[in-house]
Amino acid sequence: MTMNIYKVIKGPHITEQSSILNQELKQIVFKVDPRACKREIKNAVESLFEVKVEKVTTSLQKGKTKRNRFGKYKKSNFKKAYVTLSKDSDIQFEGVG
Repeated sequence: MTMNIYKVIKGPHITEQSSILNQELKQIVFKVDPRACKREIKNAVESLFEVKVEKVTTSLQKGKTKRNRFGKYKKSNFKKAYVTLSKDSDIQFEGVG
């Protein structure tokens, strides 16, 4: 099953830890569709941002249970993709956060 490249990547996952990974290891973290495989993620990133991808690592993030004055609720699960770029490639997210 091949997915549309615009549906594979949902957006960047920008945190303090992902910023450190970007500076030290040239890794970008994306939120992706849970059904997407590594090959589809690699093709989507290469075609959307016109960069060379060396490696893709994925992880499933379980949604946390939160509480407020109205009761308990659960945040949704999502899949993260750690995309390692080649030495001469770079992606800048200006004004995203």
